[in-house]
Amino acid sequence: MGKNNKKIGCRVIFISEKFPEQAIAAASSMASETIETVVAVPEGKQKKVPGKKGLNWSGKMITTEHIDLFGFDLAVFIGEAEGAQFPPLPGLPPVLRWEGSKSVSHEAMIREIRERIGSLHDVYLETLIGARRNSELVLDNLQEGIIAHDNDRRIFFFNKAAERITGYSRHEVLGRDCHQVFPGSFCGGNCSFCNADRPPVLPATPYHLQFTSGSGELRHLEMSVTPVTDRLGAVQGVVASFRDRSREMAMASRLGEIERFSGIIGRDSRMQEVYQTIRELADSTVPVLINGESGTGKELVAAAIHNEGSRGRKLFVPINCGALPENLLESELFGHVRGAFTGAIRDKKGRFELADGGTIFLDEIGDISLAMQVKLLRVLQDGTFHRVGGEELVKVDVRVVSATHKELRKEIAEGRFREDLFYRLCVVPVSLPPLRERRADIPLLASHFIEQGNREEGREHFSLAPETLDLMLGYDWPGNVRELQNVIRFLMVRCRDTVARPHHLPENVRNIVAGTLPAIRLTEKRRTRLSVDRVRTALQETGNNRLQAAKILGVGRATLYRFLDAHPEVVR
Repeated sequence: MGKNNKKIGCRVIFISEKFPEQAIAAASSMASETIETVVAVPEGKQKKVPGKKGLNWSGKMITTEHIDLFGFDLAVFIGEAEGAQFPPLPGLPPVLRWEGSKSVSHEAMIREIRERIGSLHDVYLETLIGARRNSELVLDNLQEGIIAHDNDRRIFFFNKAAERITGYSRHEVLGRDCHQVFPGSFCGGNCSFCNADRPPVLPATPYHLQFTSGSGELRHLEMSVTPVTDRLGAVQGVVASFRDRSREMAMASRLGEIERFSGIIGRDSRMQEVYQTIRELADSTVPVLINGESGTGKELVAAAIHNEGSRGRKLFVPINCGALPENLLESELFGHVRGAFTGAIRDKKGRFELADGGTIFLDEIGDISLAMQVKLLRVLQDGTFHRVGGEELVKVDVRVVSATHKELRKEIAEGRFREDLFYRLCVVPVSLPPLRERRADIPLLASHFIEQGNREEGREHFSLAPETLDLMLGYDWPGNVRELQNVIRFLMVRCRDTVARPHHLPENVRNIVAGTLPAIRLTEKRRTRLSVDRVRTALQETGNNRLQAAKILGVGRATLYRFLDAHPEVVR
């Protein structure tokens, strides 16, 4: 019995409501230099049992009301059924359940307990603990980070990959509330355990999030969350697996390979910059001003900033400030009390109250009056306001994202916009390019809108003829992406065939002067043939930058790489 336990070095807890004396006897019998034992008994019985014959143990005792199995290598329940409440999960110890001793005399009970302990020492203890540690060894050698917590968000498992990815060590996180350990939140706003009044609703699919590591680095993670249930199907916590995609995201961004991001479509270099800005802004609370022509997708960007951050589980509340008269706009923003004006038959919350904890999107902010600008300024300063006709001061926690198609600095110079409000709104500016400045995204956007229309109308195989797309590439799109979407819908209504021809286009798009078409047309791209001299010249012009060379040649990067593999003389 003494040979094996020197190799183990472990902690064992004995728990009993009905038989505290037997729990103490078991702990006393097992305790040694290499085995620490702890006893959990009901409050009030801790000091009554020690002192009896055969119980010369003075180890640690805790109450059964505050059992924490974390940190133990084995848990033994004596005469209790509670062991079923602790599922055999990584980080938690194996659980044994013993019936209480049936012996009548104290001496016989002690003898029976010690026989059990001897059997546990000699046969099971090292095997149980070894099996547990071997199972954790498997998880420790995964490349994906694994973190698990219970229903109180207390972390009970954290593998080595999780340490490497997050920059936090196990001793910093194990046994602690994950919201207290990690800045902001580790789950990226998708936590289902923030509200104890509601049952957890876990994300059904993997999702992306941003995380600041222990060393202060911003990392892009992909996370999957799975519930942990006991034998009865009750949720006991969650296991989350995650991997670091920071390097992939950075590489894809540099190569312009990110085509879609949080509902936004485009791989133009300026759109890649917008994606990066959204990532950087997501978990911040600073006000953002989005500038761009009508139809460029300002609301999509605002929604992406909201959805990608920690406020994503709260409301995103948009309002078009330019579409409402001043008196109605004030009521919409701040709400009103009953009787504040004719027609105010009840109290009504405004958009700021609805967005509490989330984000309000003030579209066309450049169109509001100077009087309304003053009222808005106070909300941005301290988050407080009065409802129309009300006396109670309302305080909210709202992130403000605004947008305009106007040049606000020009509006300030002409006295139509307050400079102090501008600096409150425009802590971080985001500029969206018009569609005519990112024509390479037109085929991508058109394809998306066609897929969308096919799903809604139940059509199949609808597409654009190359010459139709050529005309669309040459058009300036004053209505930007919104106009492109409308044109695709127009084509799907007008063309009942499977391929839309130029004559199906609206007249303003169809009647483009030939000289205004882009230098590289789609049909020309498809007829492009690479040659050794053309490729060598393109590489020389771009300093051997293959991505830029591919763009000059009018081919995809993969096509150029295949050509170089087949013609190694190009780079000799």
